[in-house]
Amino acid sequence: MWTLLSSSSDFVGESLIRFGESTGLAGFFSAMGWGNIVMIGIAFFLLYLAIRHKFEPLLLLTIAFGMLLTNLPGANLYHTELFAGGHVHWDIFVAKAGLLDYLYLGVKLGIYPCLIFLGVGAMTDFGPLIANPKSFLLGAAAQIGIFVTFLGAYAIGFSPEQSGSIGIIGGADGPTAIYLTSMLAPELLGPIAVAAYSYMALVPVIQPPIMRLLTNKHERAIRMRTLRPVSKTERILFPIIISVVIALLLPSAMPLVGCLMLGNLMKECGVVDRLSKTVQNELMNIVVIFLGLTVGATATAEAFLNFRTLGILVLGVIAFCLGTAGGVLLAKFMNLFSKEENKINPLIGSAGVSAVPMAARVSQIEGQRENPGNYLLMHAMGPNVAGVVGSAVAAGILLSFLG
Repeated sequence: MWTLLSSSSDFVGESLIRFGESTGLAGFFSAMGWGNIVMIGIAFFLLYLAIRHKFEPLLLLTIAFGMLLTNLPGANLYHTELFAGGHVHWDIFVAKAGLLDYLYLGVKLGIYPCLIFLGVGAMTDFGPLIANPKSFLLGAAAQIGIFVTFLGAYAIGFSPEQSGSIGIIGGADGPTAIYLTSMLAPELLGPIAVAAYSYMALVPVIQPPIMRLLTNKHERAIRMRTLRPVSKTERILFPIIISVVIALLLPSAMPLVGCLMLGNLMKECGVVDRLSKTVQNELMNIVVIFLGLTVGATATAEAFLNFRTLGILVLGVIAFCLGTAGGVLLAKFMNLFSKEENKINPLIGSAGVSAVPMAARVSQIEGQRENPGNYLLMHAMGPNVAGVVGSAVAAGILLSFLG
């Protein structure tokens, strides 16, 4: 009898010890480093920005929560060793993978960003761009920040692949930045995603001082002629023609551009409304959740807390500022060869970065600050949506050279 009670007592004691060792509290004291504590603090700060100040909340909230999950001890949701060296180690994947490891495959294989572009295309109106094709030039000029920053990052010691991933922050397009980084420099995915979405949220703060610095009162008050109506035929042909042209000239950009144009064709053709609404709503929302969680999961203490991350943040804001300046300066240059009635308000050039529609709204606000009767929103949407295509093309160029 005593032997049985003693055995039961030993069994219960050992079970309690094993249970205690398996809890997060045990992991907190044994495996928790200062880096994990700092990263959890950063996650809380990003959650605060997303919830309290609404800084890109749809993605920043999920990124921050993924960051929190991956830095909590013992959760075993994400394992960096499964993706070491930029490759998926399938030989140990099934044995060690956690939930976020499986979801991260959608990032690693370039699936989530393309699906988001499908939804973006279905929500985008290319009418202002079709009505004023010169907007393509402004959208292209705003990508200068990408390539200048690429050269700058390479000059200070980043590898060519890392430099390309840092430069793409200047396009102010989160899915494009994630797509390119997952292909070229996955070890930088966390810092680059946080930088890209943070700067997108800060468009109303970053852009206005640059716009005012590079323009005078007369230029900011320029009133532009009303855009011509765009026919349904033009709207249907546009995504088809762009897809064919990009496929022939830059096939590496087609995963993003092709999905963008397919989504837009669904919207404009008018015969697949159910599919169009699905990619705009249900599909887009599901992918945003998976993308944010898994990108946040890559923000481990080892990947995030170093001087390299600080360099990425600094170079990212430089890229963004240069992109803004590039669009404004090209608009000013184009005005040198335009008649008075055809002059472009340089403020719309700043919308060439791909922060849709926030950058276009900033152009509108700054224009009305000088001339309350000035309505630039639709004019600014032309360069704005051109910037979406431009950033995807820039990513394709970098991928073709560096991939």
